[in-house]
Amino acid sequence: GLVMAEATAVEPRGRITPQDLGIWSDEHAEALAPIAEFVAEQGATPAIQLAHAGRKASTTRPWDEGGPLQPDEGGWETIAPSDVPYPFENPPETRRMTKDDIDDVIDAFADAAERALDAGFEVAEVHAAHGYLLHEFLSPIANERDDEYGGSFENRTRLVREVVEAVREVWPDEKPVFVRISGTDWIDDRPSWDVEQSARLGPLLIEAGADLIDVSSGGIHRDQDLPHAGPNYQVPLAEAVRREGEVPVAAVGKITEPEQADALVRNDRADLVALGRELLRNPYWTLE
Repeated sequence: GLVMAEATAVEPRGRITPQDLGIWSDEHAEALAPIAEFVAEQGATPAIQLAHAGRKASTTRPWDEGGPLQPDEGGWETIAPSDVPYPFENPPETRRMTKDDIDDVIDAFADAAERALDAGFEVAEVHAAHGYLLHEFLSPIANERDDEYGGSFENRTRLVREVVEAVREVWPDEKPVFVRISGTDWIDDRPSWDVEQSARLGPLLIEAGADLIDVSSGGIHRDQDLPHAGPNYQVPLAEAVRREGEVPVAAVGKITEPEQADALVRNDRADLVALGRELLRNPYWTLE
């Protein structure tokens, strides 16, 4: 089994909240190393998700209302493809990224991957889903640029491809790189990111150095129109990316029963099943 440390920020302004986990310093890596070692000692595989929150950064923790955190409250300026903030009520200022900012973010992902490797993690996942920075570049909802990082599909996907290439360059060939994407924005009344574009992106990410596409959905805007979130509700997105893009995928979302997870792999609907909430509710789930 795989044990993933989620949403680990690659730079301070990439945190969702001030309390978020990070790996932008050697001190972070030193603190995380015993955790990776412990996971490996139990016979599991330690993994880490490298993340940048973009315009959804600088918020309070969910149990502290989860709203925007202003600079005078300990928050910070957020960065994004365009100077359009996430539609919080009274959001912090969001600045359009320059080319230097983009280069800095690519370097930050690569540096974070190197530290993660030194800390003993065996899998690196690039977080490009849920309305965070890399997803913001993918989606016309958040990306209004007209340069080489905006407009066309090729341009909107450029940053995530460059990040994956940079991570792969420092990550050993024998160790996997995953990429988590939102299969769709769940927004149909304006140009947005959808499953057809996700299926086109899958092979490009594999070409850039990824080994598996982890398919989730949503998060780019409050206007998303989610379907009834019943069991396996996101699995069709993963199936489409797997079928149309001919790439390995992970399925996620409302997977709560061992038989359910087993059936997804056994029936060739996904190559891997990833769980979050169910393992938080029941850490002994895999032993049942």
